[in-house]
Amino acid sequence: MAERLAEAPWRVPVARDAVPEPGRRFDLVADEGTRAAVAKLAGLRALPRLAASFDLVPHGREGLRVTGRVSAKIGQTCVVTLDPIENEVDESVDLVFAPAAPPLAADEDSQLMENVADDERPEAMVDGKIDLGTIATEFLILGVDPYPRKAGAMFEPPSEGSEGTNPFAALAALKTKPDGT
Repeated sequence: MAERLAEAPWRVPVARDAVPEPGRRFDLVADEGTRAAVAKLAGLRALPRLAASFDLVPHGREGLRVTGRVSAKIGQTCVVTLDPIENEVDESVDLVFAPAAPPLAADEDSQLMENVADDERPEAMVDGKIDLGTIATEFLILGVDPYPRKAGAMFEPPSEGSEGTNPFAALAALKTKPDGT
């Protein structure tokens, strides 16, 4: 996913220096063009609404903590009926960012990181900035149901008794016996 987000359609960069000590709030609403590009990236049929609210506060000397919510109305296709459906996405965000650390030798890195769980490691800031649009896009994609179903839609497998439903029935008819007949 990182490669796909390298050219993220929604960019809202914020420099660490732009966040005062008491913090700063950002309320973002994606415009129509941005929503269309994000919908394409996320594999959605439509994206009529995409909004995010973030509270940024300094974390340590050079880091930032981002908390907030990403909400959206998304258009998908039911995996059972193939009918168009709409779903709501509401994802909470709680991330810590820190300047990227210089690379360590393999032994030093493994010794330092073995005691730190993956979810406790801060995200890396790029050039002292974070991108709220990219964060919102990532959390939207995380909140999308990969197998959306229309309310009440149930998959009915074909009955086993019917001969025509076996996809290999035609191949079985072509199969020759070992004696060549």
